[in-house]
Amino acid sequence: MASNAFALPSQPELLQRWAGEDIADLPKPAAVIDRAIVRRNCERMNRTIKTLGVEFRAHVKTHKTLEIAKLQLDKENQTPKFIASTLLEIETLIGLLAGLKRAGRSPNILYGIPLVPSHVPRLAELAAAIGEDSVAVMIDHPDQIQFLQNFSAKAKFPACVFVKVDTGYHRAGLPPASLNKNGLLEKLAEAEQAGHAKFLGLYSHSSLSYNANTAEEAMRYLIGEIQGCKIALNRWLPLLPKDRELIISVGATPQAMSSHNLVQGSSSPEADELRALLREPCAEQNEASVKIELHAGNYPILDIQQATTNARQGAGSFEEEIAMSVVAEVCSVYQDGERDVPEALVAAGTLALGREPCPSYPGWGYLSNWRMKGEAKSGKDRLFVARISQEHSIIAWEDSKKDGMPLSVGQVVKIYPNHSCVTGSFYGWYFVVDSDLEDASRVVDIWVRGRGGELTDPLAMTRFQ
Repeated sequence: MASNAFALPSQPELLQRWAGEDIADLPKPAAVIDRAIVRRNCERMNRTIKTLGVEFRAHVKTHKTLEIAKLQLDKENQTPKFIASTLLEIETLIGLLAGLKRAGRSPNILYGIPLVPSHVPRLAELAAAIGEDSVAVMIDHPDQIQFLQNFSAKAKFPACVFVKVDTGYHRAGLPPASLNKNGLLEKLAEAEQAGHAKFLGLYSHSSLSYNANTAEEAMRYLIGEIQGCKIALNRWLPLLPKDRELIISVGATPQAMSSHNLVQGSSSPEADELRALLREPCAEQNEASVKIELHAGNYPILDIQQATTNARQGAGSFEEEIAMSVVAEVCSVYQDGERDVPEALVAAGTLALGREPCPSYPGWGYLSNWRMKGEAKSGKDRLFVARISQEHSIIAWEDSKKDGMPLSVGQVVKIYPNHSCVTGSFYGWYFVVDSDLEDASRVVDIWVRGRGGELTDPLAMTRFQ
């Protein structure tokens, strides 16, 4: 059963009230998404994946919306793949996934954390509603395998399974040398023989790449992930199935975005090594057929943390690359000697922006040059969120020697957050604009974040299609 912690207006109700409004007139703080940027980011990723000839799995945890999930889809891909971090995200996409299945395609969504036993019944219900091979789970402990029998009993078919490899991030998974912890691989093989599991391959997620500063560094992180999974695969190959193509699934947004460089003509040593790995991940052995699957979730929206990794060579300004912003109102200005440097007070704090640090600078968000004047408009010297409290924050110049504060009481500003995944979680919906349109500040749509639906409700299978 889906559970809503907060009662939210419906999308039609929100559109009736706010469609066509200027974002400066919205109730603030508000989360805004630029549809044109999301579309470009998704199209670029789909083109790159197709050119490189690898697989791709789109994460939905950042945005949690059906609309962006549809933009992440490659319409020509017959085996669309997703990742979700919560059951609610899967419920939000269930109509889309079931529709793809009915259309003769083979969707698969991975529940992207090591298997939570109490979630197995609901996962099985969702899988049964979509169809066989539609739901994958992640294993990194032998005690999780017993619950696969519960899944297959309820779904009437086996769960697809990835084994989680820890390639250095240490959030979840097993190091390559310990992948068969307490006989995990043998037990998984027994579960498959009994009809409870279907082994897909190895999965790694490394957010270490968030510390990258150049495209070459981002590519090195991706190379390292692939190599770590290769070590695990080669070490334990005798215990893995030989009758299918095995998947090495790797990535996070900086690693996945670094793959764009390979189709842009980059000829660095990192680019050459990565090309070879993606083309033939296990060229040194012929005992198993292996393919690479990249995965990422933040890439449609991006944020300051992602943009400052510089993972894609030739990327544009924040205004061109980052789709999410928070509109907020200036409520006071301090520039008449009250403080050592000029500052402004904005009515948006931790509960509007998040409090995620960014390796590249000490602040909590950058101001867009939207409707700015003078030096603030140029973007050369940025205003940023220098200090943050629960409901408000302090804006200052990144260059502390600058004089004057080009903000006024009542002015509406747009703030690019450090981490859009966290920022989005504070809002029930996004106000959508489109910078490809003549008026890029008018609300053209509203996208409600995942709220799920009852499978017993006859509308639940159609309302999200």
